[in-house]
Amino acid sequence: MALCLVTALMHIVLVFLHVAPANIVSQRYGQQVNAWIFPLFEQNWRLFAPDPDSVNRTISARTAHTAQDGSVQVSPWTDLTAVDESAIEHNSFPSHTSQNLLRRSWTSYAELHGGDDVSRSERAVMMQQYLRNIAADRMADLNGKPFENIQLRVVTLPIAAQGTAASDRRAAAARADTRLLPWWKVASDGSDR
Repeated sequence: MALCLVTALMHIVLVFLHVAPANIVSQRYGQQVNAWIFPLFEQNWRLFAPDPDSVNRTISARTAHTAQDGSVQVSPWTDLTAVDESAIEHNSFPSHTSQNLLRRSWTSYAELHGGDDVSRSERAVMMQQYLRNIAADRMADLNGKPFENIQLRVVTLPIAAQGTAASDRRAAAARADTRLLPWWKVASDGSDR
């Protein structure tokens, strides 16, 4: 009971320090606060002022496995976004996690890495590991075969404004951006090696 109370109080204090204006305490213990908050307890104002996506993203993954004979077997691309959408489609009460986990982890990764996939901070490394682990867990659940490496492909398609002519929608579809991430080393259970 005491452990639960201490943990709850610590959580409240750390969330308060995260959302409060910059002060001496939050600046001094910023690294510890961020380690507790990100990525599971991140706070933002999007609940009250949503910023809807202006693009459709399709996140796909493939895995690679080195066989005993030394040959590398690469799986076909698996559309992780479609798996999420099918899980949400017929669910009257989909969880926030099933709706946003993959999308938000990609958004955070892209914000911290820009276009070159180079981690320039501890938070960027953490978000890369977080995205990799989400994809590896899902591929392990879907595929069931062993793998040591995973690669993600993100196709971003601009959403045409309502009332846009069909030819303009086709032109927008032609501007789809495909980003191929590097191969990441993982264990089949999604953990680091």
